[in-house]
Amino acid sequence: MTIQQNEFTKWYIETIQNADLMDYTPVRGCIAFKPDGYEIWEHIQAEMDYHFKETGHRNAYFPMLIPESFFQKEKDHIEGFSPELPWVTEAAGEQLEERLALRPTSETMIGYLYSNWIKSYRDLPLLLNQWANVFRWEKKTLPFIRTSEFLWQEGHTAHGDEEEARHETLQMLDIYKKVVENLLAIPVFDGTKTESERFAGAIDTFSIEAMMKDGKAVQAGTSHYLGTKFAEAFNIKYLNKNNQHDYVHTTSWGTSTRLIGSVIMVHGDERGLVLPPKIAPTQVVLIPVGPFKKHPEILEKLDDLYKVLKAKGIRVKLDDSDLTPGFKFNKWEQKGASLRVEFGPRDFQNNQVVIKIRDEEEKITVALDRFMDVIEEELKVMQKRLLEKARQFRDANSHVTIDSLQQLQDHITQSKANKNIPGWILAGWCGSNICEQKVKDETKFTSRNIPFNPPIKKSNCIYCGNEAKHTVWFARAY
Repeated sequence: MTIQQNEFTKWYIETIQNADLMDYTPVRGCIAFKPDGYEIWEHIQAEMDYHFKETGHRNAYFPMLIPESFFQKEKDHIEGFSPELPWVTEAAGEQLEERLALRPTSETMIGYLYSNWIKSYRDLPLLLNQWANVFRWEKKTLPFIRTSEFLWQEGHTAHGDEEEARHETLQMLDIYKKVVENLLAIPVFDGTKTESERFAGAIDTFSIEAMMKDGKAVQAGTSHYLGTKFAEAFNIKYLNKNNQHDYVHTTSWGTSTRLIGSVIMVHGDERGLVLPPKIAPTQVVLIPVGPFKKHPEILEKLDDLYKVLKAKGIRVKLDDSDLTPGFKFNKWEQKGASLRVEFGPRDFQNNQVVIKIRDEEEKITVALDRFMDVIEEELKVMQKRLLEKARQFRDANSHVTIDSLQQLQDHITQSKANKNIPGWILAGWCGSNICEQKVKDETKFTSRNIPFNPPIKKSNCIYCGNEAKHTVWFARAY
């Protein structure tokens, strides 16, 4: 297995292949999700969907094919997505009168339909979400993190005024933060995107940003206040209570299967996948050890434990294959099973099991009469421990004392010499797009977001030295 610190991308690809999460297809940048990989997405989907519905949103579905003319109606939008759009130009052996894009996102199609659906203030707010696939023809691809086709959810809402729409935008960002931290055990910084990083066509974009084990950032979720830009482009008007026509204020927000890649990059180790128990396809694997075939009572007892775990809603597997215990141990560690339970003739005699927790080094011996209590407790503790480990790693690699471009360049050079990751830096920014671009050009560090609650406030711009208007997280990013 490749050492994480030496070749992180190679380690990442080996990890997802050994865990059997996906496979490549003949189409560049398009992957097939194998059952374990898709099940992780299902757990994320279920948690997100619960929170969406709790806040009044309903699921719908919109077409994948979008007419080219729709994109022309909002110029910022088409400029932002044009380089990534795949087009359908022919069907049934005939050239189409108008090109159709495979959706990169659905603001335009939904804008068109909302103009038909929304007529009165009684139709507002309209709170919809869709689970779908989208296409962005990426130049550089990496499974789960950046692919030409990926799965996601995209929420699209319409409101009677700006205040309500802005509240919606931040509410959904907060849901993302809670799900990513509590379900995926990934700590994030929430904040506002700079103008250059803003979603194409948005007034304001907000994001949650996560640090991977190689120090790079992943944008884990975004929420956009679109103002009336799409409403004006698609004529989405409603009759207000004063019997006057107003444009609606719209929002959109989304997360994607890049969250699967983020989980792997944040928690994985040299032995393979490490998954928070809440999303692990296998939370407990039961493995007979020793000459268990000569002792049928071993498998009988494991089958009893399997049934008890199953009845408690725990995702459990019983591996009674002919493979050696060592091979099985390695296999299930690579697949990220949260807890491994070993049980052999000696354990049967002593009325005990041996438990190995995936992210801990030592095994523990547990009496059978305490089995369920210990399993449930260890799963809860592991979930919290992974979040705390990830937070400690992020904080240890978040640097707040770098105040100039020269200091950042020295920091990068020193990190490379010492074989450390450069991590993230918190820096001042004057608000100039030129200064932001210069930092990117000279260091490959991009602005991640302007955090809502920065640990400290910076007074001078990292590039020009003038007074800082904002305090910004900068990092190299996927």
